[in-house]
Amino acid sequence: MLKLYYAPRTCSLATHIALEDVGADYSTVRISFAANQQQSPDYLKINPKGRVPALVTDRGILTETPAMLAFVAQSFPAAQLAPLDDPFAFAEVQAFNSYLCSTLHIAHAHRMRGHRWVDAEDAAAIAAMQRKVPQSVTAGFEQVEHDMFKGPWVMGERYTICDPYLFTLAQWLEADGVDLARIPKVVDHRRRMSERPNVKKAIAQEFAP
Repeated sequence: MLKLYYAPRTCSLATHIALEDVGADYSTVRISFAANQQQSPDYLKINPKGRVPALVTDRGILTETPAMLAFVAQSFPAAQLAPLDDPFAFAEVQAFNSYLCSTLHIAHAHRMRGHRWVDAEDAAAIAAMQRKVPQSVTAGFEQVEHDMFKGPWVMGERYTICDPYLFTLAQWLEADGVDLARIPKVVDHRRRMSERPNVKKAIAQEFAP
């Protein structure tokens, strides 16, 4: 059985949704950021990076959302969450998810995790990064809106592992100060994703008492 280590309101939701989409047999373990469990000795044995998500498989432990999503899609090919029979199309899926991971998520993280890039005591640098977030995150989502989103789903007519990942990052639009009027396709995608039963189920599980 697969085991997903997650924390609410983090990118772990993308893999959680994908596991529901494929009908996987899996369990979850909630990591409390408030209690700093991600830095506990027990969790660091699972993911030495001290972050979520982490996915325990029968072959070992995976981290990094793009890798985990690709693993889920490839492990459950009947669900057709990725164009596994088309190397170029699959590479496009990987390129999109890599952009979310390496660019959009990083821009978002500057709002609350500036200590990763400058000393925590440097209040001016932290504040400068926070002020930049609305601009940098908006620019990233506009790139998705105008140059990457094919519609009606990210990759076109076919729902893929790109969709739960984009939905997950779109949960933070308002908090990041993004002008929603500038990204109507992304906002509509978020609405449609939120109506999917598997999405509702994953979110409900993450926030269950």
